[in-house]
Amino acid sequence: MRDKVIGRILEDKIIAIVRGADEDRILPLAEALAAGGVTMMEITFNQAKPESFGATLRGIAKVRERFGDRLLAGAGTVLSPAQVDLARDAGALYIVSPNADPAVIRRTRDLGLVSLPGALSPGECICAHDAGADFVKLFPASDLGTGYLKALSAPLGHIRFLAVGGINETNAAAFIAAGALGLGVGGNLVNKDWIAAGTWEKITGLARQLVRAVKES
Repeated sequence: MRDKVIGRILEDKIIAIVRGADEDRILPLAEALAAGGVTMMEITFNQAKPESFGATLRGIAKVRERFGDRLLAGAGTVLSPAQVDLARDAGALYIVSPNADPAVIRRTRDLGLVSLPGALSPGECICAHDAGADFVKLFPASDLGTGYLKALSAPLGHIRFLAVGGINETNAAAFIAAGALGLGVGGNLVNKDWIAAGTWEKITGLARQLVRAVKES
């Protein structure tokens, strides 16, 4: 399955990042994303509210059960090896973090999952890669711009970068052109107002625009 997840990132490139969605909205949201051509969905832990972890894990499990390989489910904002274990048990196939903790990366790899830690500086990126990261999530990407990604990629061409943070349908192609092998797209796609209103067609439409932008890049 590791190879399938890595291949999916390299081919389809877009991971939808779901933060704070109510548990009963997860499956309709997943349906809307899948209808728009998005094939990966990261459901994040809210570290400020540990009491919400159960809902996060149930959301991952529901997506995994309903969609299987059609929409690959992962866990985001994972900050400890124990949370890696919880996510794996719920069915997460990949582990995403805002930071590069070698213990989290190693536990992810030990469990046969795909590791996507976050990093910013060249040193952090190298440490993440050396610890076993499959991809390094450059975060926050839009604040740094495509020039920063190009500058990093020149000496660090052996590292597979994802661009995350502020990615949308207007800049997605530019980040791919700058060297990102995949993109994490959060609130610009998984719009909280649209989720609350149940206007799933808006999410589907924007997902299609993102998919088109990436394929045409």
